[in-house]
Amino acid sequence: MQPNELEAFLAEWIGLDAASLGTTAVERACRARREAIGISDPRDLARRVRDDAAERDRLVEEVVVSESWFFRDPQVFDSIAKFALTLAAMPGRSPVRILSVPCAAGEEPYSIAMALLDAGLRETAFRIDAFDVSHASLAKAAAGRYSENAFRNADSSFRRRWFRAEPGGSLIDDRVKRTVSFRWGNLLEPGFAMAKGPYDCIFCRNLLIYLTADARHRVAHAVETMLASDGLLVLGAAEPPILRGGWIPAGDASLFTVRRSIAVGRPRVPSKPRLAAARPIPSRATPRSRPGRKSGDAKAQTPADGHDPARPTQHAAADVGTEVAASPTGSSPLERTLELAGRLANERRLSEAIDLCDAHARSFGPSPEIFFMAGMLHQSAGDLDRAEACFHKTLYLDPAHEEAALALALVASHRGDARMAEKYRESAVRVFARKGSS
Repeated sequence: MQPNELEAFLAEWIGLDAASLGTTAVERACRARREAIGISDPRDLARRVRDDAAERDRLVEEVVVSESWFFRDPQVFDSIAKFALTLAAMPGRSPVRILSVPCAAGEEPYSIAMALLDAGLRETAFRIDAFDVSHASLAKAAAGRYSENAFRNADSSFRRRWFRAEPGGSLIDDRVKRTVSFRWGNLLEPGFAMAKGPYDCIFCRNLLIYLTADARHRVAHAVETMLASDGLLVLGAAEPPILRGGWIPAGDASLFTVRRSIAVGRPRVPSKPRLAAARPIPSRATPRSRPGRKSGDAKAQTPADGHDPARPTQHAAADVGTEVAASPTGSSPLERTLELAGRLANERRLSEAIDLCDAHARSFGPSPEIFFMAGMLHQSAGDLDRAEACFHKTLYLDPAHEEAALALALVASHRGDARMAEKYRESAVRVFARKGSS
């Protein structure tokens, strides 16, 4: 098999863009496998790879990038731990489900497990599934023994808590191992996503950067199939801008997390308790107002981001009216605005999406949906103060908006205010309880 034929095969089977590794990497892999099995004709290798699954796996071992270490980007694991804690606090909640794919030699899923255990979650409160195409990596993960190379994080306190020193390496604690299930799997194979999920969080880091455009599209489809409607997708540092489809930021830029884009016209009451900050934003054409407060009151008319109403915006109120007027039959102004804001957010044009929410509030009056959308956008932009203000306005107009209460709990948790975080979680629990009895 000539290198270009090999590249085509790898692109077809695991989605690999050979150029992302450098052309010589594929050539070396081809040569290494021919030397290992004692053949000189590239066509013989071609037949072996296509007909022999074991040889195909060995070829993949030559080209996959399995480089990883514990708590790579530690802020990501801190954020996911808070996310999982909020989910687990909901009454009657099933265990939090997390997927790590590809999982390399287990450094990532084990890091997730350690972060959740350190945050106070019991082993039974969550479950992590981990998949990879490398049998060698999976065998190492199952053994749980690691060299110094896996401990590159400046904070090594987790090593003292969760590892036991042994000759030639460090062995991970069985309590961590019990929370992770390792299996072979190819995310691009038809059927991989079937019967899996829904997952509350999917880690798919540093894979897209090695894939062809077609493979990226297939990965996005597979992930969307497996991710819960209010779930989080965690990517590598360079990957959020290259992910296509209905995704918008789910936190500040350092977290590399995204969630589904805004879905309109769906019921807002969830089938089971979940975290607001990761939920799609549905819409109600007729927002509920707090008793005794008219929509024209000055306080309720505050712009969605708390800015001066006279501030020039890229999307002026007249522009919003024009956009809304062009909306499809049956689509309300609120639905159209949420759709447009979601599209802008998906393109990471957060300030324009916020301006759009401001203009809608001035043109059509306040609504909890608009304030909640603006809060999520500010949170994605890293502006917790304005996000918090928007979530408070959401609850002012709709005291039964449990997603806003949970979003406030997450903001408080990020700030280290455990008392307020618990207060907002309890408020959300009361709303769920009332809805469950109605």
